[in-house]
Amino acid sequence: MLEPKIKQVEATLLAYKQEHVLKVLRQLPQAAKEKLAAQVEQIDFETLFKSIDKYTRLPVSIKEPIKPISFEDWEDYEEREQAAYTERGWELLRAGRIGAIVVAGGQGSRLGHDGPKGTLDIGLPSRKSLFQLQAERLLYLSGKAGKAIPWYIMTSPDNHEATAAFFRSAAYFGYSAKDCFFFQQNTMPALGLNGKLLLSAEGTVQLAPSGNGECFAALKRSGAIADMKERGLEWLFYYNVDNALIKVADPAFIGVAALHNNPIATKVIEKTDAEEKIGIFCLKNGRPAVLEYTEIPDDIKAERTKDGRLFYNLGHISIHLFKLDFIEEHADAALPYHVATKKMNVWDEGGRLIKPAEPNAYKLERFIFDFFPLASQLTVLKARRQEEFAPIKNKTGEDSPQSARKLVMELHRRWLQAAGIPRDELNGDFEISPLLSYGGEGLREEEWTGSLKFGTSE
Repeated sequence: MLEPKIKQVEATLLAYKQEHVLKVLRQLPQAAKEKLAAQVEQIDFETLFKSIDKYTRLPVSIKEPIKPISFEDWEDYEEREQAAYTERGWELLRAGRIGAIVVAGGQGSRLGHDGPKGTLDIGLPSRKSLFQLQAERLLYLSGKAGKAIPWYIMTSPDNHEATAAFFRSAAYFGYSAKDCFFFQQNTMPALGLNGKLLLSAEGTVQLAPSGNGECFAALKRSGAIADMKERGLEWLFYYNVDNALIKVADPAFIGVAALHNNPIATKVIEKTDAEEKIGIFCLKNGRPAVLEYTEIPDDIKAERTKDGRLFYNLGHISIHLFKLDFIEEHADAALPYHVATKKMNVWDEGGRLIKPAEPNAYKLERFIFDFFPLASQLTVLKARRQEEFAPIKNKTGEDSPQSARKLVMELHRRWLQAAGIPRDELNGDFEISPLLSYGGEGLREEEWTGSLKFGTSE
């Protein structure tokens, strides 16, 4: 029964000029041969090559008309409006209608960290990992709401076991294990710049995570959507693991999303540097959209208003709220693939490792913002960068663990100043535990009971 399948796989490999894989397939023992054949059967070669052909042939251009998108600014709301939005968010938290999903499939190798990026300690006095800081924010909200916020952790094949083991070793940071749902993101084959599939040391096709835009499909495949429906969730708060200032499941943001009642809500910050590596929000062909920073044409990227601000300045920072029924409806949507060139270790058909000095492979990804045009309308809420965004992308310098650490501690210092702590007492480093305060509340001397110690997290 297996022979016809192998023959069909061989024919497919020949049709798409993958003779090097065919050579490896014929040399493998039976069990390994079946594994490789099963991989090849799952590859959508047509989509793979069409996506790369489009990427290599077409220059970056925008054919559809681009216009600014309308937005709300939290700071423009009156105090009573802010209170009303925040209370609505708390109502949904108390009713158990909110879940959170963290996109955590990345490794920390670029940062000099051995392990999943969420396990990174950015050097705060507490030495807490990113996962722990986020867990404690969720625990704070869950405690105040009297209802646990289920936490969906999207990993990758490369870091799934290490991530789950990290949570177990930390006793889930005080979270209930039943409220932590781990699932793996989807993958796509990596393709060499010569159009050849890349091989691994085991003689299998190298796979790479296929982007956060496939998280809805992964949620469905893993049973997470069914879990959300069983819990009665209405909204899912989405964020990236590598933002040290992330306000997970922010009640104010939830309230704005719920009262505007669009399928998707998103937080943005003002983009001031045209070269900053974040995308921009706009209307493309009349639909809500994001232009990724690598795909913004120069004339749009550099366009400025009379007062010198970027004309398209609503920066995408990957903080969203999705209605659960929207997620379920579009879980299998055929989003476009974005192509990037990467350096990837490869093995030749003789099993020899090749470490490239330059990018040698195409990686295909779908992005979360490609769901936005499927929404009738989008709620866009502008937030303050210094309170919400401390990305960790580089080992040193800008957007590094050191820069994120500085942003966190500067924010906490401002909280203490606002709480009336005398300036002469604010020398040194300061960190405030997420278990004590979510957004700077509860820090006045008459409000806390001695659990705050300057220079530590507790």
